[in-house]
Amino acid sequence: MVRVSDPTASPSGPPDAGSEGAHPLLSLALAGMMDDVGAHAGAVYLLSPEDAVLEMAVMAGLPRAFAAPWERVALTSPVPVADAVRERRLVWVGGEEDMARRYPRIAVVLPYPFAVAALPVARADTVYGAVFVTWPGSHSPEPSDAEHAALLAACDRLALRLERAAKAGRPVHPEADFLGPSAMAGTTGAAEAAQMAARIPDGLCALDVDGRVTYANPAAAELLGRPVRELLGGKPWNALPWLNDPVYEDRYRGAMISQHPVSFTALRPPQDWLTFRLYPSRSGLSVLISPARGTGRDKPVAEAGRHRAGLVAITHLLTLASALTEAVSVTDVIDLVADEVMPAVDSRTLVVLVPEAGRLRVLGHRGYPDPSLAEHYDGIPLSAPRPSAQALATGVPSFFETREKLEAIYPARVATPDGMAAWAFLPLIASGRPVGTCILGYTEPHRFADEERAVLTSLGGLVAQALERARLYDAKNRLAHGLQSALLPHSLPRLPGLEVAARYLPGTQGMDIGGDFYDLIRTAPDGEQPPAAAAPSPGDGRGRAAPTRPQAGPAPAGPARRATGVQAAAVIGDVQGHNVTAAGLMGQVRTAVRAYTAVGQQPGTVMASTNLLLIGLDVDLLASCAYLHLDLPRHRALLARAGHPQPLLRAPDGTVHVLDLPGGPLLGVDPTAVYPTSAVPMSPGSVLVLYTDGLIEAPGVDLDAALAQVADRLERNGDRPLEELADHLIEGKAAGPRDRGDDTALLLLRPNR
Repeated sequence: MVRVSDPTASPSGPPDAGSEGAHPLLSLALAGMMDDVGAHAGAVYLLSPEDAVLEMAVMAGLPRAFAAPWERVALTSPVPVADAVRERRLVWVGGEEDMARRYPRIAVVLPYPFAVAALPVARADTVYGAVFVTWPGSHSPEPSDAEHAALLAACDRLALRLERAAKAGRPVHPEADFLGPSAMAGTTGAAEAAQMAARIPDGLCALDVDGRVTYANPAAAELLGRPVRELLGGKPWNALPWLNDPVYEDRYRGAMISQHPVSFTALRPPQDWLTFRLYPSRSGLSVLISPARGTGRDKPVAEAGRHRAGLVAITHLLTLASALTEAVSVTDVIDLVADEVMPAVDSRTLVVLVPEAGRLRVLGHRGYPDPSLAEHYDGIPLSAPRPSAQALATGVPSFFETREKLEAIYPARVATPDGMAAWAFLPLIASGRPVGTCILGYTEPHRFADEERAVLTSLGGLVAQALERARLYDAKNRLAHGLQSALLPHSLPRLPGLEVAARYLPGTQGMDIGGDFYDLIRTAPDGEQPPAAAAPSPGDGRGRAAPTRPQAGPAPAGPARRATGVQAAAVIGDVQGHNVTAAGLMGQVRTAVRAYTAVGQQPGTVMASTNLLLIGLDVDLLASCAYLHLDLPRHRALLARAGHPQPLLRAPDGTVHVLDLPGGPLLGVDPTAVYPTSAVPMSPGSVLVLYTDGLIEAPGVDLDAALAQVADRLERNGDRPLEELADHLIEGKAAGPRDRGDDTALLLLRPNR
């Protein structure tokens, strides 16, 4: 479990914890795995099924503090061990660039060259945990076949032993971390080596894997200004105030993780500059210390005695800040705090409260087996003598290590228990303004050390900023959706003899609002018939035979004719842009089309009139559009296009045609543009598909291939009800919302058989 105040502590269980017989099961398995593949560090995680969390049980080769943000990892986290468990496979990260691309949160905290392999520890139907091992950055970009096989075999053996332990009723517990042998102990000729090092004029120190000094020669003691006895057993940055800076501690961490030599220069007050050269190995570090040459005043000075946040605390904040930058909506913030923050700080419950109308309202909560336990926070007056309200009112965090300490200050809290034994009440302050309170609960009494309180307080600031951004985003999103909903038809008219379905998906870039639109307009009562088109010609509109395409041709004006049946107009269009201007113009275009339709204009004339309107508005935006008049009694449609993608038509026999009909330029370009009208057969059972370019356009995607894919789906699913067919046609876009660079509108029309 994470204990920020004591990052070097290694968990240890009973002597036989997690063992078969008297042998530590996890430590031996991990050490054997590292030896088999030549890895220099690794860890074993055990799965906590009730929390869906991986908990680090033993670590080897590196101090546990290096992995402090990942001691408890939610299965949903973007971390190699979590991915390995979810996907039940080996996850390989081949170096610094690969880590930055695939796991940016880890790369921010550990920007060093190293390779990682993560694997699940599982049997056929049971997952017990996960393992990761690391190599220096000089390792090849991919694991060798031998390494791959050795890792899989080792994890299989460990899973088998864990399965046997579970069946025998022997629970497996965390074990003491294995940090390797000390640099000098037990080595042949250790005394002679120490005597030799004592004669060297430069300073020599040996550090174990955890950073503790195991040997220092007299020259090192003289250069560092401390007797050897005061150096041994401690960490240099703890024993020497002028080295107590995360910058220097980070050099040690970088050397241990990358297994590459590292050097730095530091000032020993008042004016002595020293150069430190760190040479890492699997068992620790050898440090060479010498007076620096060519020093100047431009080197970083570590002020003696100045308080600094520890490297572990900084690591936590970097990890959490990186996670929170990915939060977009309020739900995202709550989920990320629950998935990333709660495991990292070892809390079991979370409540986020915001002020509203003089009271606190529960914005979200996690971890409570009974949700009603969290709801008692809802409705608390902001002036109430309660820790949740006081944290928001004063801006001061409160930490209560036991229930007794909380109830001694807030007796009223006795009447509203939530089952927790310790709490942290964190005010959420963003831009100097209180935006809420975050409450973390612990099932056991919890000691909040000074450094942990600092981390949690800083965490409150990060959550507050993320929450404020998310609430603004949600408000903007509601506005965008409300505007889009107001501009698009709430429902399409039900017309006898015609089945209709429509879909609209906003793009994910910009304001989540755009200029795509569709509409279906009833143009005349039964028995009324607008001007009819001439009979279709056998050409494709360009003077070429088109035996595989529906016949189409020009539709000149003619006298009105009488027939029985329903007349209707359908339109689909795309105004350039993804903002309020585009949406507003889309509303104007849609209204204009309806008006021109109402006065009986033919499709080509409707397009020409709308084109002139758009040019007259002088908005510097263009639009594409496809407009058709449905002549259901005659089983045909009269269609005009203005720079819009060609519709698709599925014939009753299942064949699909691209209606490559003549059209005019985009609306808003040429005031003299002409938009020819063509006739399209609409036999009962056929399906006409009108769509905007968002359905087929995507970065790096060939348009012809994308259109062919849509046509194939139409051919295979065209006999389904139109609502199901619409879902099939947009399933690729709907499944990947983060990849939609453009809006998508879809309108399907099918005359009844």
